[in-house]
Amino acid sequence: MVGKVQTVTGPIPSDQLGITMTHEHLLSDFSVVQKVPVEATRKAKYYAPVTMDLLGSLNYDALANLDNLRLVDVETAISEALLYKRAGGDTIVEATSRGIARDPIGLREIARATGLNIVMGSSYYLNATHPEDMDAKSEDDIVAEIVADIVDGVGQTGIHSGVIGEVGCSWPLTVNERKVLRASGRAHRQTGAPLLIHTGRDPGSPAEILEVLRDAGADLSRTIMSHIDRTLFEDSELKKLAETGCVIEFDGFGRENSFYKYAAHIDLPNDAQRMKWIAWLISEGHERQIVISHDTANKAHLVRYGGCGYRHLLHNIVPRMRARGFREEHIRAMLVDTPRRVLTFGAPA
Repeated sequence: MVGKVQTVTGPIPSDQLGITMTHEHLLSDFSVVQKVPVEATRKAKYYAPVTMDLLGSLNYDALANLDNLRLVDVETAISEALLYKRAGGDTIVEATSRGIARDPIGLREIARATGLNIVMGSSYYLNATHPEDMDAKSEDDIVAEIVADIVDGVGQTGIHSGVIGEVGCSWPLTVNERKVLRASGRAHRQTGAPLLIHTGRDPGSPAEILEVLRDAGADLSRTIMSHIDRTLFEDSELKKLAETGCVIEFDGFGRENSFYKYAAHIDLPNDAQRMKWIAWLISEGHERQIVISHDTANKAHLVRYGGCGYRHLLHNIVPRMRARGFREEHIRAMLVDTPRRVLTFGAPA
C-alpha cells in the first residue's frame, strides 16, 4: 500500500484522488448519542419523518428529530454524491467509524454507482457509542481490530478501511477514548494509514490529543485534526496548533447558524469567518496544512431536504474564495494536494 490510497473498491494510485472532501458521512446513524425527549409534543416531533415544515427547527437543533440523525438510504446517498461529482468532485473520505453504523457494503455500492473514490474509516467514535465490552478490551486488542480493518478488510466483507478515524475524542478524554486514541496512533504506525481525529469541544482538546498521539509515535504531519472551526477561535490558538505540523480541517462549511446544540457555550462561525481564518493561516505560511469539508451528518444537510449537500464547497465556496483573492495554488492545495499527501499510505514503522 505504500504510495497508494485505499478505497472501498481497492487501492488506487494517489494521483487518481483528484478533488477530495476529507470528512463526510454518506451512511451513518448518530441517534445513539441522543436521548428520547420526555414531553409529549417534543416526543412527537422526535419520531416524525423529516418534512419541509421541520427544516427550520432542525437547522437550529439537529438533535430534535430521530429521522434527521439517520443517513441510511443508499439510493439517497448515491443521488447526493452524484451532485458532488457533477460539481467536479472525485473523492470522499467517509468518516463513519465503529459505533455510528459504518456500512462497508453500502459504501462500496455507492462507489460503484457513482464512480467516486470512497475512503472508509476505522477505529471507534465517542465514548457514548462504544460497545458494552469496551472496558474489557485492551489497547492491543483495539490495535489488532484497526489493523485488520485495513489489512484484511472489515469483518468478512473483504472491504478495506483507508483511514483510521474519525477517532472520537471528548473533552476531557475518557479512559476508553484515551485507550482508543493510543491504539489508533499505534495502528497508524503499523500500517502507514492516515489518522482522522474528532476533536473535543474545548480549546484545550487538540493539545491533549496531540500529546497522546506523540507518545504513541504518530506522524502528526499525516494526522487530520477535525472540527477546528468549532474548537479554536483565536488566531494565536490556530497558530499554535499549526506549528505542531498537523493538518487542520475546517469541516463546518454550509452551517450558517451560530447555535451549537452539542455545546451551547460555543458560537459557531459562518462560512465567511471560516474563509477568513483559512486566509490568515495561508498568510502565516501554513497553506500546506489545511483541508476543507462539510461533515455532512444528517438529512437536513442534504440537498434533497433543503440543505447544501456535499457539493457546497465546489458549487458555492470556491467561487467566493476566488472572488476574495485566494490563489489557485492555495485552493488546489486544500482540495487536492494536501488530501493526497495525507491519504497516501506511508511505510509502516
